[in-house]
Amino acid sequence: MFKAALPLVLAAAFLLCPSLATAADSHAGAPGFMTEMKQFPQLEAEKGLTTIGEKLAFRAKEQPFLLTASIIFLLAIIHTFFAIPITKLAHKVQHDHDARIRKLKAASGQSAVADDMVSFKATILHFLGEVEAIFGIWVLVLIVAMGVTQGMTEMKAYFMGVNYTEPMFVVIIMTLASTRPVMNFAESCLSLFARIGKQTPSAWWLSILIIAPLLGSFITEPGAMTIAAMLLAKKFYKLKPSPKFAYATLGLLFVNISVGGVLTNFAAPPVLMVASKWQLTSVEMFIHFGEKALLSIVVSTLLYFLVFRKELARMQQDAVDHDDDGKGDLMESRAKVPFFVTLTHLAFMGWTVAFAHYPPLFIGGFLFFLAFSQATAHHQTRINLRGPILVGFFLGGLVIHGGLQGWWLAPIISSLTELPLFIGSTILTSFNDNAAITFLASQVESLSPQLKYAVLAGAVTGGGLTVIANAPNPAGQALLARFFGDGVSPIKLFLGAFIPTIIVSLCMLLFPDKGIDEMFALPAPTTEAVETPATPDH
Repeated sequence: MFKAALPLVLAAAFLLCPSLATAADSHAGAPGFMTEMKQFPQLEAEKGLTTIGEKLAFRAKEQPFLLTASIIFLLAIIHTFFAIPITKLAHKVQHDHDARIRKLKAASGQSAVADDMVSFKATILHFLGEVEAIFGIWVLVLIVAMGVTQGMTEMKAYFMGVNYTEPMFVVIIMTLASTRPVMNFAESCLSLFARIGKQTPSAWWLSILIIAPLLGSFITEPGAMTIAAMLLAKKFYKLKPSPKFAYATLGLLFVNISVGGVLTNFAAPPVLMVASKWQLTSVEMFIHFGEKALLSIVVSTLLYFLVFRKELARMQQDAVDHDDDGKGDLMESRAKVPFFVTLTHLAFMGWTVAFAHYPPLFIGGFLFFLAFSQATAHHQTRINLRGPILVGFFLGGLVIHGGLQGWWLAPIISSLTELPLFIGSTILTSFNDNAAITFLASQVESLSPQLKYAVLAGAVTGGGLTVIANAPNPAGQALLARFFGDGVSPIKLFLGAFIPTIIVSLCMLLFPDKGIDEMFALPAPTTEAVETPATPDH
């Protein structure tokens, strides 16, 4: 009797849960552990806690869940280092499964079809080895931990309070930037610079790694990353560079994109996070960061060019000579796209960038774009959303985890002086999104102009060291991962980006800039003069 009624009971409970959750959510505000995190500085001041160790110990004791969340985030980071071995295991399991199925089918006189080759175990392993999925996978662990320790209402309140605008924006800007009209237009623009070097592999390599990152200051860093990565795949990686050169190029790309977006105040995520709070204008960013960014990009790229010039020369020898000048080049004929189609695509990109912080507007614009692309399908390549959605999934997981790391990041940032803060910001960016670093710094009151410069410059500098250091990096990795065997090695990526990061550091630190104090100085609050009534004479 009980067994027969059990399914009905479970079904009733399942149907009632949404209504109960709705009733509970109607009274839910900010989760308690987030409210406690904001109160930590005041409580520490009252208790006289001053050292980093004392503050971290106090915070972990007051709200143990925050420590649990950071451990889960650490495990997710460690997981990324095992992505390649897991992927190799997935391939082996799939290979063994295919061989076994073919043998069984042959024994019965049948032929194996595609559906027979599906291996649940291999598919799960492949998913676990997908770098873009890792942080999302560990979000499931976070949900369970948060639900068990804090309750379902608190868990839902936290997830509803996370800002998912950036992941959604990256999905759409990646999709737009990867379309044929936009790619043809970008390739035509970069070819103007590549023609100076006869469009040889060296000329295209230099053009993509210098010009494309600077475009990021105007079309946003994710847009520039998409264009640069796709052009590198087409013009460079298809020539099969050595693994050393391939990782050096990927690391250089990540660093240059991170630095190239600082010429304006809206294109680079770490700048955007503080532009309003610190009242930074595009003119100020161009004056105080632009020349350093440009110099570091040019120096880093030329240095790598000198190091790998022999390999680039070999690529030139292997390339076809299209213009009969005795030098191999990368000239290619492109499918012509009507001007109005290209112009409309650029308008959609402009709309998306202009309303990057308003999801209803840029998502609505994207829906119109899909309709336009269908109407002009004969001028389009097939729109593949798998890559952009995976990158959005990666960034969504990152912002969920990152929102719980302020309890330990803030004390570290607020306790450092200028040079240690710059170095600390650069290093911390490797383990957390650089936009989170600058956002947390903006919450620290009374930071001096020099400290503001140090944390912003450090966050920008360290944006290429790991795939999680800067929001556009997952997009670049997703587009280029197929050229790295079983996947991109985090350690080799770090080594490829290390020297350019040092060059950016030197440019940011050693070039004198007397305007920093004025740039970061906030205007003094204005107070209205109160007229004092005249005192009557007695």
